[in-house]
Amino acid sequence: MEKIQISLEFTPNPNTLKFVVSTRLMERGAANFLSLEQAVGKSPLAEQLFSVPGVSAVMVGPNFITITKKLEGDWDIVAEQVPQKIEQHLTAALPVFSEGFNPSASHSSSSKPEDQEIEKKIREILDTEIRPAVAMDGGDITFGKFEDGVVYLSLQGSCSSCPSSTATLKMGVETRLKELIPEVKEVVQF
Repeated sequence: MEKIQISLEFTPNPNTLKFVVSTRLMERGAANFLSLEQAVGKSPLAEQLFSVPGVSAVMVGPNFITITKKLEGDWDIVAEQVPQKIEQHLTAALPVFSEGFNPSASHSSSSKPEDQEIEKKIREILDTEIRPAVAMDGGDITFGKFEDGVVYLSLQGSCSSCPSSTATLKMGVETRLKELIPEVKEVVQF
């Protein structure tokens, strides 16, 4: 087996670090765990990462893991121990996710049939343009629903607690969606 390479990247959010892994962790999307309790039974790797002192959230992406630290957490400890835990876990060929857990199964959908085509366009723009851009910063955006002209999105990983997340959502995502889909009036976080 090839040695697992892990590199550290800083994000715009001062409370998160992105660890890029040389192997595929999941096909697409992201799985966000805001506590150890959320990770238990879903991701053995995330469970391990919560054992590092100072870790408050773990987001697993296709080839990266974003760690959010507690305010009182020590980046030196996190930056040293997280890559060790990732490498040990993956080298031992342990699963990233528990059997039966599907991180991409949490997508909501509109109940109105007339909104389904709009939702499809929104998801396509998110998947092709927006999610790859925020993934570069260690984050993810997931679609919640489209209702009465309002798109409900959830910011995850480095985006969830980033000081510039509101600007990203309003000036970036909302502007782009309104530009391409006239039915979109507003984008809000849920």
